[in-house]
This record gives sequence, C-alpha cells and structure tokens, in this order.
Amino acid sequence: MRMNDGRGPLYRLYLRRLRHQIEGRPKPRHVAMIIDGNRRWAKQLGHPDAAHGHRAGAAKMVEFMNWCDRDGIEVVTLYLLSNDNLRSRGSEELEALVDIISTLARDLAENERWRIQHVGAVEGLSDTLRETLQEVQETTAGRSGMHINLAVGYGGRNEIVEAVRAILREGAADGRDPAQIADAITATEIAEHLYTGGQPDPDLVVRTSGEQRLSDFMLWQSAHSEFYFVEALGPDLREVDFVRALRDYAGRQRRYGQ
Repeated sequence: MRMNDGRGPLYRLYLRRLRHQIEGRPKPRHVAMIIDGNRRWAKQLGHPDAAHGHRAGAAKMVEFMNWCDRDGIEVVTLYLLSNDNLRSRGSEELEALVDIISTLARDLAENERWRIQHVGAVEGLSDTLRETLQEVQETTAGRSGMHINLAVGYGGRNEIVEAVRAILREGAADGRDPAQIADAITATEIAEHLYTGGQPDPDLVVRTSGEQRLSDFMLWQSAHSEFYFVEALGPDLREVDFVRALRDYAGRQRRYGQ
C-alpha cells in the first residue's frame, strides 16, 4: 500500500489497522532514537544550509515524543549531538545546531508532564546550551510523566570510561587500595554510574535514514536491545513508521543473551 503525506484517508486507515495489530501486545518501556539524515534531507531539497534539515528533524522529534507518550512509552532517549559531532562539524553548522537543540529542549519542557534529563558530558558544550539543558532538567525534575533523555555531547565509550573513573574515585575516597577497588567492580556498579543510572536499558533502538550502525550510542545499555532501522530520513519519519517498529518489536522473542 502506497502512503501519501500523512493526511489522506488511506494513511489514516492504515495507521488504525497497524494500531489494532499492536493492541494488547508487548511494548518497550524505553525507546532510544538515533535521528539521522537531517543534512541529506536538506541537501535533497536544495537547501545549502544544513540547519534547515536540523530544524526539520527537531520538529519531527517533538512529534515523535507525542507518539511515544500516546503509546505509553516510559523512557525515550534522543541522540542529538555526539562527542564526534562536536569535533567534526564546522563552527557555523555547530552554532546553528546548538541553537536548535536549545529550542528543542525548551519546547519539550513545555509539556507539563514530561521530565527532561541531559545525558552526556558538559565539556565542549557552549555556555548557552549547557545552561539551557541544566535549566530544563531542574524545571522538570519533579514531573512524573514520560522521562526524556537528551543525549547531547554524548559518547558511549566516554560514558563507560567516566563511570569507571567515578567508581575509582569513590573507592579511593573510602581508603581502599587499587586492587580492592578492582576486585569489587561489577557490571551492576558500572551501570549505576552511567549517565542513565537507575533507568531501564532501552528495549528498542530505532535509527532513521537507513544506516545500520550505533555510532557510539548507548554501547553498554543496548547490549540486549532490539534494533529497528527505518529507511526514511529523520524529518520524513511518519507515525506509521514508528507503529511498524512497535509491531516488529512485539513479534520478537527477546532472549537477553540466553
């Protein structure tokens, strides 16, 4: 069935059909999203400025959050800016992207039920972005609705390194020697010291644009996650794409390494 722009009767009929297929079936508690393809989307439309694609991708993520909330997802993590992005993007594009992420964080915080948390390192972030992320995190801290992680300045390898460093520092502060600290380290302790400590690991990781790689995203947490890759570029993601991902997830048998 060929889809249209999302407003026609065939689209709505198909969406209702998909939703009927996932009724009463298992759904992920935590969905992690790698929003990819924004720059390609802008280029395909003839926009010389990548910021046009990033703005469209950010607007799509607001839609995506509403889809997740409607489907009862408890935790959502958005991969918005990696450590690699901070090093590799040109200053003009990076400056625009920082403004877009700041605006997105404020837009998400306007929902009075959603709780926002920054996951990532603050080193390398502009003062404006760092202050915005801290502000929305503090403002929304007491909310009990959907928990949204904004992965900004994020790198999975760096996250694990920082977790181990924190454990070593705590052990040293307690007066333990290096051998005692090393012998006591467990996978559970490392998990507790990650940016997402205390949260459930992602059940489902979704990536747009057809690329099939993690790009240093939630390397520890995704050890037993299910993955779903969408061909659509980030700004072109549709609700039917998301519901298809939920349908696919519901049909999988999760083994957790067994």
